[in-house]
Amino acid sequence: MYTIRTATVNDVETIRQIADKTWWVTYSPILKEAQIEYMLREIYSAEKISRQIAENLHTFLLLEEEGRTVAFAAYSPREEDPEIYKLHKLYCLPETQGKGYGKVLINEVAQKTVEAGKTVLELNVNKYNNAKSFYEKMGFIIAYEEDIPIGDYWMNDYVMRKEL
Repeated sequence: MYTIRTATVNDVETIRQIADKTWWVTYSPILKEAQIEYMLREIYSAEKISRQIAENLHTFLLLEEEGRTVAFAAYSPREEDPEIYKLHKLYCLPETQGKGYGKVLINEVAQKTVEAGKTVLELNVNKYNNAKSFYEKMGFIIAYEEDIPIGDYWMNDYVMRKEL
């Protein structure tokens, strides 16, 4: 059994721990160790996550299984086009993958997007990330490619879109 709740700043360390555990499994086959370390420091710093939550820049949803947080998603309207919502993050602990929690969280974000009166949900996924096929099964299609500089590194992504 699971529950979903909105994260508060008290959940920052839990979010960071899940990110750390999932990033190594997800990205080790496609990114260098130094890049993973950099990205975790940059994207998942306690200060950055705290600010995103405190200032309502991103909404974080936590999925709890028997009282333990095992997955999270983060979303917001796109800065450059608030008519489009963006799923910024979706990570499930490796031992829970295959339980359908990713699907549950995407559906919850899609519902929140519709409740906000919007009809498009987008996400970025690394071109070599196996999650691409999962997103396709969830109804997302590749809208375009995007290369994003982060520090000395590049994120080579597909932007995937789902009409709601």
